[in-house]
Amino acid sequence: MRPNPTLASTPHPHPRPRPYKDRTAPPTLVHAALDDQALLGLMLRRTDQNLCTNTDQLAASLLERFSGLGAVLAAEPGELARAPGLGAVALSDLKLLRELAIRLARDETCRRPVITSWTQLVAYVRAALAHEPREQFRTLFLDRRNNLLRDELVAHGTVDHAPVYPREVVRRALELSASALILVHNHPSGDPTPSQADIQMTRQIVEAARVFNLQVHDHLIVGRDGTASFKALGLI
Repeated sequence: MRPNPTLASTPHPHPRPRPYKDRTAPPTLVHAALDDQALLGLMLRRTDQNLCTNTDQLAASLLERFSGLGAVLAAEPGELARAPGLGAVALSDLKLLRELAIRLARDETCRRPVITSWTQLVAYVRAALAHEPREQFRTLFLDRRNNLLRDELVAHGTVDHAPVYPREVVRRALELSASALILVHNHPSGDPTPSQADIQMTRQIVEAARVFNLQVHDHLIVGRDGTASFKALGLI
């Protein structure tokens, strides 16, 4: 049987191309409009391996237990692990989110000399320390142009004390060839008001640094209720 020439010559009609749709793209959400509970619940839902978990309820429980989103992200892994329904993946993601926030804030701080980008500096130290459950004392070492050389943890203490040795702070500054310092520590109580011990310790560091022509620009105390500047308070 001969093939029908009419049928053989008729081109097979091609379907019209469909508009491209990225099925992997998430739905459009205005994340800035979400409150803390909704935002945290959304993140937990994306990492939840137990489909029976009510992530909105878990988010509310975490915010109530730790008194806020910042405190949730800053909580120690052991404390977070005690929260019912919080899996290992979500726990890891919370820690990653906090570290990402800190590094983004630090990146903004490093773009310009620290003393000319004070708002970014305060944002950075608050991201790093405002919700820490234990007291930390950090030193920001600056070069002669006041660019950030290094941010180092000097002492990690208890809920109300971190031992600091002025000569160790100065020794480290000399090792890094720093020209100036900014001292930073947190008050886990939330109140950034300097204590007498804070004032005395700061004066000791300022005097030790002066011997080697090192300038202490400021000492910032970070708390949930705000940030205190020794320079603004006339203490340096």
